[in-house]
Amino acid sequence: MLLEVFKNIFHSIAEEMGAALRRSAFSPNIKERHDYSCAVYDANGDVLAMGDHMPVHLGSMPASVTAARQSLSFSPGDIARLTDPFARGTRLPDLTLVAPVFLPRENRPHFFVASRAHHADVGGALAGSMGPAREIYQEGLRIPPVKIFRNGKLDSDMSRLLLANVRTPAETEGDLAAQIASCRLGERRLCEIFAKYGVRITDVYAIHLLNYSEKMMRG
Repeated sequence: MLLEVFKNIFHSIAEEMGAALRRSAFSPNIKERHDYSCAVYDANGDVLAMGDHMPVHLGSMPASVTAARQSLSFSPGDIARLTDPFARGTRLPDLTLVAPVFLPRENRPHFFVASRAHHADVGGALAGSMGPAREIYQEGLRIPPVKIFRNGKLDSDMSRLLLANVRTPAETEGDLAAQIASCRLGERRLCEIFAKYGVRITDVYAIHLLNYSEKMMRG
């Protein structure tokens, strides 16, 4: 049945995003500890599929997608970045990217993809950005939802600002590039699904999947 097909399609996209992130990352945090997560969301920010990754990431990442959706106006090619727990992140070293997926001639995102990864350092008083602190300003650089890609082009000023505030800029830049690549991969795979099955069928079974998941949760 097509519901099972689409359930596995969406899950495979999240899993492939995670595999691409792990393979291309620089840091042991991601490559060896597998401290990352990827997921696929509908236009409303509801979860369609999560990879078999970190539960603490996956449980909170929908709130980060919602924060990005509420704070920013997205265009094709954009990617948002955030870490701030007061803006629905988890902790400062967990850097989240949120990317919209647009269809041709549409002016609002049709889906979203997101990746979250634990970076080795994001500044702060102590290396690793996770030492004892009395206030969040001692922990590292807080990043509210901001765009790092605009219309498909990297905002180099935003990139320099982050890299100037971490102890391991080369590693951070490599891990961030891996996250960007994973989001772009998820975007491409979703566009391929639209091309193969059509927009209407894809949307219908995305809704069916959400309803089915709710029914299963309610027992």
